[in-house]
Amino acid sequence: MTAVAGLSPDSIEARFLVEHGGFALDVDLTLPGRGVTAVFGHSGSGKTTLLRCLAGLTTSASGRLCVNGEIWLDTATGVCIPTHKRPLGYVFQEASLFPHLSVTGNLRYGLKRIAPAARRVDLAKIAELLGITHLLLRMPAALSGGERQRAAIARALLTSPRLLILDEPLASLDQKRKLEILPYLERLHDELDIPVLYVSHAPEEVARLADHLVLLENGRAIASGPIADTLARLDLPLAIADDASVVIEGVVASHDPDYGLLELNLRGGRSSLRVAHPALATGKPMRIVVKARDVSLVVGNEQQSSVLNVLAATVMEIVAAPNPAHVLVRLDIDGMPLLARVTRYSHDQLQLAVGKRLWAQVKAVSLLT
Repeated sequence: MTAVAGLSPDSIEARFLVEHGGFALDVDLTLPGRGVTAVFGHSGSGKTTLLRCLAGLTTSASGRLCVNGEIWLDTATGVCIPTHKRPLGYVFQEASLFPHLSVTGNLRYGLKRIAPAARRVDLAKIAELLGITHLLLRMPAALSGGERQRAAIARALLTSPRLLILDEPLASLDQKRKLEILPYLERLHDELDIPVLYVSHAPEEVARLADHLVLLENGRAIASGPIADTLARLDLPLAIADDASVVIEGVVASHDPDYGLLELNLRGGRSSLRVAHPALATGKPMRIVVKARDVSLVVGNEQQSSVLNVLAATVMEIVAAPNPAHVLVRLDIDGMPLLARVTRYSHDQLQLAVGKRLWAQVKAVSLLT
């Protein structure tokens, strides 16, 4: 399979139309050819159908799929690369390791699918990256749920895919196992140059891992864009949810060992955040998830406060929340969006209005990294 001249070598173009059983998927997406794209939606929104179209498992689908310059599907010209010839890795909710093979045996199964000259992923490197080096001799029955899932991801990566699909890989895990595996998924994001399509119904996973967000509803993509901008859109369901949050990116500026606080310079460099976190190398990029319910607003800059993060902000939009006692406020912090959920009483007392300058307060202990 070779790239076609004139097609974008750094994007995924996915246009599908498929109808069955009274449900229709009708999407036209252009996604980044690098990083993690999250597909979010409630049950029945079309997430699984979209994945099956990408993998070539839905033969009735019409449309076009081009992955970083390679055409996998174009029904107008009769092109349809079968599933077994598409260079993709697919990891399901359940790890589905071969029970009669050790972890090493499972990984080598993935490696055998690729001719030696075409292999771009090293077994030892992937095992280290996913923290399973010490598990290589174990059988799947001796692994925890999180360990099995990491082994399944490693096996998929050893096929040297040009696209990795993770279909709700944490859905079958309890909270402890989810927290165990998330740092390894972040390492994949930081260190591998393979586009990942990550499907989830958990907003906290999406906020923590994704660069780009596609929001599906009733078989349609109602939003597609950079994670920070899309999470902050008050016209979308995610922003009015109880756990609504935004993503803020920065770089490590310093660490205070006495208080265990990390200071981040935010994008643009004029604002900073302090967060309770172990030391990291200066200059390291870092992502912070800020929940709307953890942001308070003040008109004056309150210097004497237990809240460490006080950021100059401008009100950009105000909408009613599902709870009639609340309103949602979208703020601008040096070009980055932030959401705040406040009471209507506070809205009136502070005389909030679009364009008003004020201060947003965020507790260091409430920030998620």
